[in-house]
Amino acid sequence: MDDKPNPGTLSESSEPLFSFGVIADIQYADLEDGYNFHGSRRRYYRHSLLHLRGAIEHWNEESSAPCCVLQLGDIIDGYNAQYKASEKSLELVMSTFQTLKAPVHHTWGNHEFYNFSRDYLTNSKLNTKFLEDHIVHHPETMPSEDYYAYHFVPFPKFRFILLDAYDLSVLGVDQSSPKYQQCLQMLREHNPNTELNSPQGLSEPQFVQFNGGFSQEQLNWLNEVLTFSDTNQEKVVIVTLHYCRDDEVWKGVGPVKAGFPLQKGRHEGPSSCWAIPGCQ
Repeated sequence: MDDKPNPGTLSESSEPLFSFGVIADIQYADLEDGYNFHGSRRRYYRHSLLHLRGAIEHWNEESSAPCCVLQLGDIIDGYNAQYKASEKSLELVMSTFQTLKAPVHHTWGNHEFYNFSRDYLTNSKLNTKFLEDHIVHHPETMPSEDYYAYHFVPFPKFRFILLDAYDLSVLGVDQSSPKYQQCLQMLREHNPNTELNSPQGLSEPQFVQFNGGFSQEQLNWLNEVLTFSDTNQEKVVIVTLHYCRDDEVWKGVGPVKAGFPLQKGRHEGPSSCWAIPGCQ
C-alpha cells in the first residue's frame, strides 16, 4: 500500500465526516438476574433496557447526531421463548428504539432464532433491508432473498455491509427442510458431542449449535459488493454478529476474494475495510 499521504485522509485534528452508534446483546427479558450458558457471566435481563434507554438518550443529545445505529443482534434473550414472552419483549424493546432520532439497522443472532423462526424475522420490524442501497446497473450487488444481508451508504464513499451470520445454521429453520439437514450434517461431522452446544474436546470449537456460518452464495454476493467498492475507492465496514475470522465461523463455505479474508481489522488494499462484530 502506498505510504504517501492521501490528500483526502483525515488528520487527528480534522472534524469527523460522520458518526454512527453501535449496540449489541441487549438480551432483554422480564426476569431476575441470571447467568449465561456457561455460568461464567452474569446477565442483567431487566436492567438491559435501562442501558438501551441511556444509549438512546446519549445519541439523541449528541451535537453531531449519528447518521444511524447498528444493532448487532441478540436483542432479546432466549429465555423469552421458554416463558412465551418473545413477542411482548420484542415489542417493548422496539418501542424503546422508536425514541431514537436516527435509523436503526438490525442484524440477527442466535437469540433471535431461539425466539422466532427465520420466516417470522423476515416479516418483522427486525428486517431493515428496506434501508439498503441499490447500485444502478449493478444487479450482481443485490442480495438474494435466501439470506438476510444488505449494504447501504451512510456517507459518500463509505459502504456498510450487513451479513447474515446464521445463513448456515440449524436455528430458526424448519427441521424437515433440506437446509436444516445440510447444516445438521455439517455440524455432526465436526462435533460428535451429544450436546451440540458443547465445544468440549473439539479442535474446531466454532462447530456448536448456537453458532452459524455463511453460505457460498452469500460470500459470492459479498465478493461482488467488495469488488464494486474497490473499483470505486469506497471504504467498507462489515457488520455482523460474530467476529468474521476464518477460524470462528463454520468452515466449508469457501474463501472471499477482493483481497479481503473476512477478519477483524483493516484491509490493506485500494480501499480499507473494517469489521464490526457483536459480542457472542
